[in-house]
Amino acid sequence: MDTGTMGRLPSGMAICCSIPDILYLPELVFGGLVWILVACTYIIPHNPQSYVMAVSLFCFIVTFLWMMFFACGSHNNRASWAAADVGYHFLASVLYLSAAVLLAYVTLYLTADGYSYKLDIAAVVFSYVALVLYVLHTIFSAIRWKSF
Repeated sequence: MDTGTMGRLPSGMAICCSIPDILYLPELVFGGLVWILVACTYIIPHNPQSYVMAVSLFCFIVTFLWMMFFACGSHNNRASWAAADVGYHFLASVLYLSAAVLLAYVTLYLTADGYSYKLDIAAVVFSYVALVLYVLHTIFSAIRWKSF
């Protein structure tokens, strides 16, 4: 990792080449997979699945918008944007942690049929992958913020 560029916020296509910004696309892919797989299942009660859907949809939309802000260069390379990046990804990490644990619980104890069980297992795995990606993004964003 180049420490000379760690203190700068990338813009344009540079977000595809810098850590932690390269993690935006995998976050979108795995978050979208969680969203799609949870939408394909039917479990009673609906509340746990609704929370997981809300978290995955919220994080998908905000991550996409956040990536667009960086790609368009709207941040003007300010430290406040670096701090906001750490804050958002920390919030997304906490939300995904709660959603992944809840989804694992629902899958283990409330899923009855085999087809839905396989979809839920895939959703659990992808939610934990998304969680790890958001945690890594938080850590690397915090390192970048501290080097400002």
